[in-house]
Amino acid sequence: MHGEGRSHFFYHILTTGFRKTSFMIIESVEPHLLSCPLPQPVCYEFHGGRRTVFKRDALVVAVRGEKGLVGFGPAAASEEMAKIIVEGIAPLLVGNDLCGPAGFVSLATSKLGSETLAAAGAVEVALYDLWGKLEGCSVTEFLGGRKQETVCCYGSAGMYQSAESYAQEAASVCELGFSAYKYRPALGPGEDLRTVELMRQAVGPDVGLCLDAHGWWRMGDKSYDASTIETLARDIAPFGITWLEEPLPLDDRAAYAELKAKEIVPIAAGEHEHDLAGFKRLVESGSVDIAQADVSHHGGFSGVAEIIRLCESNEVTFAFHNWGTALETVVDALIGSCFRRETARWLEYPQYAHRDPRVMYPFPLSDELVPDAPVPEKGELSLPEGPGLGVTVDESVFEKYPYLPGPWSIFELESPPTKLALSGDHALPWAEDSS
Repeated sequence: MHGEGRSHFFYHILTTGFRKTSFMIIESVEPHLLSCPLPQPVCYEFHGGRRTVFKRDALVVAVRGEKGLVGFGPAAASEEMAKIIVEGIAPLLVGNDLCGPAGFVSLATSKLGSETLAAAGAVEVALYDLWGKLEGCSVTEFLGGRKQETVCCYGSAGMYQSAESYAQEAASVCELGFSAYKYRPALGPGEDLRTVELMRQAVGPDVGLCLDAHGWWRMGDKSYDASTIETLARDIAPFGITWLEEPLPLDDRAAYAELKAKEIVPIAAGEHEHDLAGFKRLVESGSVDIAQADVSHHGGFSGVAEIIRLCESNEVTFAFHNWGTALETVVDALIGSCFRRETARWLEYPQYAHRDPRVMYPFPLSDELVPDAPVPEKGELSLPEGPGLGVTVDESVFEKYPYLPGPWSIFELESPPTKLALSGDHALPWAEDSS
């Protein structure tokens, strides 16, 4: 399968728009699945249940070429994703010439099916990194060029705390210079409102507050209905909310459109869409003010670029969902920088406890993986200048953090009594009832 005819076909598909015709044989495509266990499991109480976090997982794709060059890309962390890369995508590449990656995701999904979009996108990033190293330039030169020299970040933490603890954490995060803070409320309508009041008092009038409401409708019989969500949205609106994220069931776009049309607070969603078609339905139906996506889950550089262009043409703000390692932060920042800030407005920056002991839980793997990753200063993330992604991936981390099978967190609902295991590094899908 590595014959001359196939290499020529692959070259023809992938070289469009690139300035050189350098060649390098791809020797391997390796998914490295990793786990970073917490020192002790952390249990969070919420309205209607509890969540226990045991570890955080990560998946890094390494595409190796000749002369010791390696390209890296972050992927959605799951066993299934690693399997797709090994069994489906690697055979498309190994033994062939490395050429410009434009078109690779389309090629891979046409051969392997649309369900491989996220895996193909992760490999695409690694190919771009390798291609940039070979050509001696940043990947942004292949992606339209930089329109922003720094990317605006919001500090993200806040998981199932008391109203007072949320306010303290918001103040701590904003002391670091972030102009907005995101948290996950799930305390019941009254306490959720009080949390916003206390946070506004703690951070003052100029800091944005982003409510990631995914917990509101995942609390079993205590999930908020549409009427409760609207009432609460009206109650928190006077406090200057930057956005209310995923307050309704994901597939009920009519309810999203109805809520958005009332112009109570800005509405955000998108991280759980699976492809561009889903984003088109979300954006073109008038369901959101802010659309959210990330390179690891939505088709690599090319997939996110299409989503941002969709937002641009529909005058919808784009904000990165970003809840992984520092490598994912860098990758998202690089493609975001290739669009104007009027559209590509925000990059989520997780404030794990190893970065600041006053917040959340630690995830040291994140920063050990990319020791020279830029960090935000006054809420702005500078872009790396080196070739490819411009950062160094420390491969010793692959051995330091071996993968530990099993869910990274468990949700337990009081009513109906339910135990749900969460695999991978994203909020969906839930595993079947594991009680």
